[in-house]
Amino acid sequence: MKNMKNNLDEMQEAKLLQIEHNGCWLAFWGLLAAIVVELFVFGVENMRYFIGEWVVFMALCVYLGEACLRNGIWDRRLKADRKTNAIVSLIAGAAAGLIFAAISLVRYHSVPGAIATFALLFVFVGLCCFLALSLTAKEYRKKLAQLESEGDENAE
Repeated sequence: MKNMKNNLDEMQEAKLLQIEHNGCWLAFWGLLAAIVVELFVFGVENMRYFIGEWVVFMALCVYLGEACLRNGIWDRRLKADRKTNAIVSLIAGAAAGLIFAAISLVRYHSVPGAIATFALLFVFVGLCCFLALSLTAKEYRKKLAQLESEGDENAE
């Protein structure tokens, strides 16, 4: 297939990139919301009802993460440091804990069980998230240093 000519001017190209950006994040958050709702409706044991959404969501997560890491991009606003990683991990742990505690409470009507579910998931997800973010931040800094050294070599 031949490379087709781009019929967009610079302003239209920038606008299209913004539209695609918004569409990507709409799909990301929409899939996450759909998965959470389906967790409440069907439960974890009936994951076959929403495995398709889960596969697409995970593919999108892996692609966005890998593409950003490969290009030395972390985030527009957040820094790749321990403090930020800890805060984000606490938020992720709390969100996972609350979701599954609510599911546990609705299903089993046991407040102590829901609290135990929250505590377990808060700690487990928080630690796993912190570890994953720390390792990824280390790789990001390594890639960024590599890209900057390549830029310095090309400038000479």
